Amino acid sequence: MNKKKNHINLPTILTLIRIIFTVPLFVLIFFDNLPAKILTLCFFVAASVTDFVDGYLARKNKQVTDLGAFLDPLADKMLVNLTFLALTYQNLVPIWLFAIIIVRDFMVDGVRMMEAKKDITLAASKTGKAKTMVQMITLSLILLNKIIGSEIFANINFALLIIVLVLTVISGLEYLVKGWKSIIK
Repeated sequence: MNKKKNHINLPTILTLIRIIFTVPLFVLIFFDNLPAKILTLCFFVAASVTDFVDGYLARKNKQVTDLGAFLDPLADKMLVNLTFLALTYQNLVPIWLFAIIIVRDFMVDGVRMMEAKKDITLAASKTGKAKTMVQMITLSLILLNKIIGSEIFANINFALLIIVLVLTVISGLEYLVKGWKSIIK
């Protein structure tokens, strides 16, 4: 796929909206009243939807840009990791799980930087994309459960967090293997 240099287009604007939505979401998530909980969920779901829409539009309309390729994973990490951070602080996500997610993200960024020095761009793997999707679904359901307070949802959310853990580890290992192969060449 041929990337344009730094053209601002609709997919890139949607990515910027995701970044912007992260700010009020991160503030609202700490309020314990019903309107704030509902707004937090709305901001998170809207931001998550932009992730799927911007990628779809960029590929469909051949509007993949260097700027979009840089901003998209950054926006995803801001949205997901800040939400995980807040929910960890609120004891809704185990701290050890959040630590594994952060370590994986730093490791992947390191591998990507090493490859970028060689003018190689590592595209997101299918497992990495699945991880992000499951993270966003899981976080949406945890935020929903902050509103409804269901024990059944809490159990479902815990099971989803285990799936997030598995996908996080597998996708991290995939990047490590890609990076290692590049190092030993």
